[in-house]
Amino acid sequence: MWLFNGGNMKINDVVQLNPITCRNPMFAGCFLIVTEVKTWGVQGYVQALGEDDKPGGQAYYRAKFDEFIKIGIAVWGIKDLE
Repeated sequence: MWLFNGGNMKINDVVQLNPITCRNPMFAGCFLIVTEVKTWGVQGYVQALGEDDKPGGQAYYRAKFDEFIKIGIAVWGIKDLE
């Protein structure tokens, strides 16, 4: 399994929030797409489902490096759709 934490983070990287260290239990275990890289971690969003053929919104979260593990790269991010 490929695991990565910290280091060379980029916009559109995908991280999984650690259910043990995540400060907000509502985000525990979620996949987050990075929108900003910070000195302390990342800011990004979890995509919400929509309903009635309308897209859902994004729930943004600021995660410190000890709260996540990088699991991959998103081909499309929300900024690609603007």
